[in-house]
Formats: sequence, structure tokens, C-alpha cells
Amino acid sequence: MNKMYLHRFLRFLAVIGIIVFGLLGLYYISKLIYPFIIGFFMALLINPLVNLLERKARLPRALAVLIGLVIIFAVFAGLITLLIAEIISGANYLADVVPRQLETLINHLEHFIASQIIPLYNQIANLFDSLDSGQQDTILTTIENAGNAIVTSGGQFLKSFFEKIPDFFSWIPNAASVFIFSLLGTFFISKDWDRLKSMAAKWVPTRAKSSSKTVYEDLKKALFGFVKAQLTLVSMTTVIILVGLLILRVDHAVLIALIAGVLDLLPYLGTGLVFVPWIIYEFITGGTGLAIGLTVLYVVVLVQRQLVEPKILSTNIGMDPLATLVALFVGFKLFGFLGLIVGPVTLVFLTTLHRAKVFQDIWKYIKGKEA
Repeated sequence: MNKMYLHRFLRFLAVIGIIVFGLLGLYYISKLIYPFIIGFFMALLINPLVNLLERKARLPRALAVLIGLVIIFAVFAGLITLLIAEIISGANYLADVVPRQLETLINHLEHFIASQIIPLYNQIANLFDSLDSGQQDTILTTIENAGNAIVTSGGQFLKSFFEKIPDFFSWIPNAASVFIFSLLGTFFISKDWDRLKSMAAKWVPTRAKSSSKTVYEDLKKALFGFVKAQLTLVSMTTVIILVGLLILRVDHAVLIALIAGVLDLLPYLGTGLVFVPWIIYEFITGGTGLAIGLTVLYVVVLVQRQLVEPKILSTNIGMDPLATLVALFVGFKLFGFLGLIVGPVTLVFLTTLHRAKVFQDIWKYIKGKEA
């Protein structure tokens, strides 16, 4: 009996060791070959189109891949061109409107300072004069320390900002090289997809082929489902904002809705980067009606996002809504904004392994039984 438990313990240590070293090895290897990992996922995404061109148009695989890449980039280029045209139109509009709006804002600030700040300052000055010298020195010292702290923090922020500028420009060549290698990797991986699948099938042990196939199919389904879910959420946000802005009769509603929709990919901050400063500005400049309308629209966007996100994610990636919600919260707590992606993806991966009975096979191995 003791010998049996010893064997189980040793098998358990072996499993833990393999998992730990496997994850570490995958981490360090991915840092070296990540452009080709990106290429693999891009090839996975375009394969349906490539297979369609190869099968229906009877094109050679290499030509089908090339045409597929051209089509995808042409679509993106067309969308970006339309967006740039709308941005240019919006920029011309802003160039005409912003100076007048800025003048209005300055007038409101001057009125606010004259009517509120100066009387308040006089009251504080009178109160300060009524204090004894010790209390005055204490207040002056506190103000001086606060000012020094603000100046120090501001100086450190500016120093850090300017120090990162060279890093940003040095990142551009690296990003360009990653893009080129990822694009080349996508082409060759997609072109040789069937051959690579055959090679992988030879390397995978026979007993693991069934589990590997289940894991691969579920992960592929979850990947497409996750992308579809995000596009659905962004599209819903964009449409709601567009309809709301049209009702409020806001100029360049399409451009604003598109920008807010793209920013919606940033969790929690998202559309607030557009709406919060805009609402504050409208309240300050006296546009109370528009400010209230924008506030209502912003609340509607936030509520619909929080309500439908778990449901849409669970529907598209095949997960329980409660489990998806828990994964979103745990991921956010552990990894911040990135965790809102890492959490559901991790849940999908673990669930896929469970469906493929990988955990069951590992437990059988630890117990010393045949899988």
C-alpha cells in the first residue's frame, strides 16, 4: 500500500514538473517566435476563405492564400480609407467650430472665476489674516509642501514621458519587422496547412490524437466565437451611439460613433473617453440639454454593455454566462484590463481540456490505471 501511494506521489510530481517546465518552455520559446505564432492564428482565421477559393475557384493553394490576403487587406484598407475621409471631414469641421467653442469656454471660465473664485479667495484671505502667526506658518508650510509634491510629480511625469519618446520611435522598426515576418508566416503556414497537419499528426502519439483533435476544434471554435463576440459588442455599441447622436442631432454622428465603438474595445474606459469630457464641456458652456442627452446615452451604452457582454460571450464561445462573468471578474482582478481577455480565454482552454477528458486521463495516470 505504501509503495502504491509512493508511485502515485511520484507520478503526481512528474505531471506537475511536466506542466511547469512545459509552460516555462512555451513562454520563452514564444518570446522568440511570436511573429510566427501571430502568423499561425492569422492563417487559422483566413483558412475558411482560402479553402473556399481553392475548392470553388479551383485555384492553386498558394494563389488562393495570396488572393485571400489581398482581399482581407483590401477590405481593411477600404474601411480605413473611409474612416480617414470621415476624419478629415470632421477635422475641417472642428477647425471651424473649435475656436468659437474655445472662446465660449474661456468666457464661461472668466465669469466663473470672477463670480465664484475671487469672492472665495477674499473670504479665505480674510480668514487667514485672522489667524495667529503660528497657524499662518503651518498653513503656508502645508501649501508649500503640497506645491513641491505637485511640481515633483509633474516633473517626474514629464521626464518619464520624454524618456519614452525614443523608445516609441525605436519600436516602429521592430513593429514593421514583426508585421512582415507575421505576414510571411501567415502565407507559408496557410499554403502548407495540410502538410503541416499531416506532420503534426505523425508527431502526436496515437492515444493523444483524439484528445488533441477535440482540444483543437473547441479552441478554434472558441477563437472565432470570441472574435465574433467582440465584433458584435462593438457593433451594438456603435449602432446605439449612432442612433442616439442622430436623435440628439449632433454633427458628424457617424465619425463620433465609429471612434466611440473602437474605443469600446478598451474595457471600462472605452466610450467614457469620448462622453465624459464632452458632457463636462457641455455643462460648463451652458449646453445643458445636450449634456443631459449625452449622459442618458452614455448610461444606456454602459448598461447594455454590462448586461449583454456575459450573454454574448457565453453564446459565442459556448460557456455558461455565470462562469463567463466569474472569469471576467477574476481575470480583471489578476491582470487588470488585459484579464478581461485572458480570463475568458483561460476558461475556454480549461473547459476544452475537460471536454477532451485530458484531466481524467491525467488522474488515471496518477492513480496508475490505463487511460
